[in-house]
Amino acid sequence: MPEMPEVQGLVDFLGERAVDRAISRTSVGEIAALKTFDPPHTTLHGATITATARHGKFLRLACGDDLHLVFHLAKAGWLRWYDELPTTLIKPGRSPIALRVALDDGSGFDLTEAGTKKSLAVHVVRDPQDVPGIARLGPDPLDPSFTRDAFASLLEGRRMQIKGLLRDQSVIAGIGNAYSDEILHVAKMSPYAPSGKLDDGAVTRLYDALQRTLRGAVAEASGRPPAELKDAKRAGFRVHARRGEACPECGDTIRSVFFADRSLEYCPTCQTGGRPLADRRLSRLLK
Repeated sequence: MPEMPEVQGLVDFLGERAVDRAISRTSVGEIAALKTFDPPHTTLHGATITATARHGKFLRLACGDDLHLVFHLAKAGWLRWYDELPTTLIKPGRSPIALRVALDDGSGFDLTEAGTKKSLAVHVVRDPQDVPGIARLGPDPLDPSFTRDAFASLLEGRRMQIKGLLRDQSVIAGIGNAYSDEILHVAKMSPYAPSGKLDDGAVTRLYDALQRTLRGAVAEASGRPPAELKDAKRAGFRVHARRGEACPECGDTIRSVFFADRSLEYCPTCQTGGRPLADRRLSRLLK
């Protein structure tokens, strides 16, 4: 799933390529992806893109003062850019293309989604806060106001495990399964640590790990075209999606915990005092 660094990379790329260009047409290939009907997507035709922005994992194109194209790539979505947009017609329901956006210089992009489970979401709105997912977002961890003390206040009284809290978009915007694994490994913290019981030293360590991990990943994504962002993301992982490999810190074997629709990766030596965690599908700790 694209997370904050990749989405920011797409925002920066579109900021360079699409801003000041007018949208000549939009073509919907997957009607279920379009979550709004007023204003219709055809209202975008002729509108000039004036800015790009990120809200958590949402990407927004501002079109004039009061029109916005907002999309969330979900688990299997992506943006495919063309310097010269293909002229082939999109056949609704028979293509991975959910939306095609053509620009006035012949360039443009497709929003695509692999697989049969369709979750990619496209919104055309007058106010970004009209998108329910944006309205529910917590603070952005890279905003200057997100200080160590602000982070500590978010943790106070929480009973969630820290892995779940980092992934909760209503608490902190933009972090998903992959970068929460990376942050917790850098912080040398168990994914099951209770978020509301961390002492001051652990809070500081986790905050520093969060900032270092996300800022490093954003810097790595900066300037890359969309076609390179996924590989760059995977290449930078320390533990996520590296089950069975050696931990880059201690050399122990990276392990996984499997859930119904995802997994987490961690190093037992660095994060759990040498204890392997149970596969949650078994609902018990390994002995």
